[in-house]
Amino acid sequence: MTGTRIGRFSGSGCRGSDRGSLTLLLAVLMVSLLALAGLVIDGARKLNESATATAIAQEAARAGAGMVDQATVYRSGTFQVNSAQAVAAARGYLARAGYHGTVRVSGADQIHVTVTVTRPTLLLWLIGIDSMTCTGQAVASLVAGVTGPGS
Repeated sequence: MTGTRIGRFSGSGCRGSDRGSLTLLLAVLMVSLLALAGLVIDGARKLNESATATAIAQEAARAGAGMVDQATVYRSGTFQVNSAQAVAAARGYLARAGYHGTVRVSGADQIHVTVTVTRPTLLLWLIGIDSMTCTGQAVASLVAGVTGPGS
């Protein structure tokens, strides 16, 4: 049987210009997959830290709003926040909880707290994002007596 010669198998099956292209493709895909995983994982961590920062700010604001100026209450019967004690109480709460933030008193009955949390990223550092910052804010008001429907 006379056969026709189809061609010779060159061993690697690749032409000279295609050599190593699969390795490059896999490397690019791996970096892309790690970046996508980083977005998912670090994005979820950012949402969690943002909720935590807001919760800590709310608790610190509540701690500060509870500091009533007793001298004013005894003198005139009106309730207002003792500014110095409110700021100290809110800052003390932040310090005990291990967070940093700003505290300010607004008017005679409100305290504003802003908490900022910065954490390192787990995977996004691969694409140049080394840390993420989350901010939580809260305002607490001093309320005397029962408020709401029927009060």
